[in-house]
Amino acid sequence: MGRMEIIFWLALTLCAALCLIHTLTVIVAIARCRPQAAAPLPSYASSVTLIRPVCGLDNYCEETLRTSFALDYARYDILFCVASGKDPVVPVVERLIAEHPGVRARLLIGDERISQNPKLNNLCKGWEAATGEWVIIADSNVLMPRDYIQRLLGAWRPDTGLVCSPPIGCLPSGLWAEIESAFLNTYQARWQYFSDSMGFGFAQGKTMLWRRDDLNRAGGLRALAQELAEDAAATKVVRDAGLRVRLVDCPFGQPLGQRSLRDVWKRQLRWARLRRDSFKLFYAPEIVSTGVVPMLLAVLAAAAADESPFAGAAIVAAVWYGGEAALAYAAGWPLSPKAVLAWLLRDVALIPLWIAGWAGNDIVWRGNQMDLSDDVLLETSSAKSD
Repeated sequence: MGRMEIIFWLALTLCAALCLIHTLTVIVAIARCRPQAAAPLPSYASSVTLIRPVCGLDNYCEETLRTSFALDYARYDILFCVASGKDPVVPVVERLIAEHPGVRARLLIGDERISQNPKLNNLCKGWEAATGEWVIIADSNVLMPRDYIQRLLGAWRPDTGLVCSPPIGCLPSGLWAEIESAFLNTYQARWQYFSDSMGFGFAQGKTMLWRRDDLNRAGGLRALAQELAEDAAATKVVRDAGLRVRLVDCPFGQPLGQRSLRDVWKRQLRWARLRRDSFKLFYAPEIVSTGVVPMLLAVLAAAAADESPFAGAAIVAAVWYGGEAALAYAAGWPLSPKAVLAWLLRDVALIPLWIAGWAGNDIVWRGNQMDLSDDVLLETSSAKSD
């Protein structure tokens, strides 16, 4: 067998393997993410405390927080947590509470330094004030359907220690928001659901349902300070207890609005470095999860066979992005010609992003600049949440 023939078969085999894995992740994600009928109330349902940390005025802030008050669940209360009474989100929360006197809701103000994670510091007072058997921690930019609590409780099994939902980008405005949606939806959520279905679920901090006593036995909210990212720490806490992290089917939306290139890059770089810092063995192969790699392999195989390189790349692109289009259509996520362009640009960006993930330790998180090498808070500002 000649050198070019070896190159051809090696490139073709690797390309086919990557496309097959990609197709499997799409099939699994479609099965898990299709819209569902309203969830019934589980027979074991009990009181629920919903904790929402707030910081600054995000896009669609009032709309997402308002959904907290419209849930079809009889026994729940809401605790909004903010670090400073001067935060511009405070009047919004106070107005929403006043508009819904029939819902038990409070705004808690203060910042207890239990970690280098500003979100955990903000949440600490909420966890201590929670009285529900179940506690849901949900970021301020999560859109909650009316059966939000039922769907989370319905995903709980006897071997479960935590139920989460990845964020699904919706209402994108502009190309950069489309690219952020491309990262969140048909890429990150797809891989998370595939991992969860294979029995290796990872926590996602956007929405987390805990049985309060379970986390308290592990040390309470302070147990999540073992890692800079609370979802990475949550994954390890649950697994150490011999339990599983599970994802809710049909995940919840996060309206995006306008985004800038700088915002998208900073956020994705932060998440990349946090994944690398907490789960290096899982982060390392992310480089081959981009569609650019199998397309380059198709070009190499075609060149080795003395065929047109563009035809091979086009076939791979059709398979790769056709699968993502099928997932977005089946799940009801944003789908347009601009979304297809965003998928391609995302995959191109994934290569330098993966390299940058290895190359440094500094991240910016809600206006806080941090160094992952020593978990030292370098600089704090009052910058708007990113």
